[in-house]
Amino acid sequence: MAMNTILALDMATKTGWATSGPSGVATSGVENFRKRAGDSRGMIFIRFEAWLSEICRSVSPRVIVYERPHARGRAANEVLNGMLAYLAGTAEKMGIEYADCPSSTLKLFATGKGNASKVEMMAAYRAKWGREPIDDNESDARWLLEWGRSQFCTGGDKNHDQG
Repeated sequence: MAMNTILALDMATKTGWATSGPSGVATSGVENFRKRAGDSRGMIFIRFEAWLSEICRSVSPRVIVYERPHARGRAANEVLNGMLAYLAGTAEKMGIEYADCPSSTLKLFATGKGNASKVEMMAAYRAKWGREPIDDNESDARWLLEWGRSQFCTGGDKNHDQG
């Protein structure tokens, strides 16, 4: 299946994201959805859905790849599962395919070790792209983009840039 635009998400209250289009040049960053003073618990999801809809309109991804949520504690699970529900709903409404990547698969892809630490993931990021990531969220999102390319791009669409 030929895909030319992927959006990669490491979802959490601080969500790492990465994307690239037909040129193969990647852009990435971190978006903060933390609860603000006076916010209800649902405001995280409202802000996430608005941001996700906007970035999807902006980059027109053919597929969204994300790190599969796993048990991290009650509050973190609530946020991750809520974000996943909004991701699925947004993708379905916009006709975008979406796929998850288990964290052990991502770690193995990035470092050769399925149990790599955040420090090791960020070191692999620095070694590959020659720059410092904003944080581990951006690092994971950028690796998710590369993993997504390996899974969803064919032939000339596998543009593995250095940016």
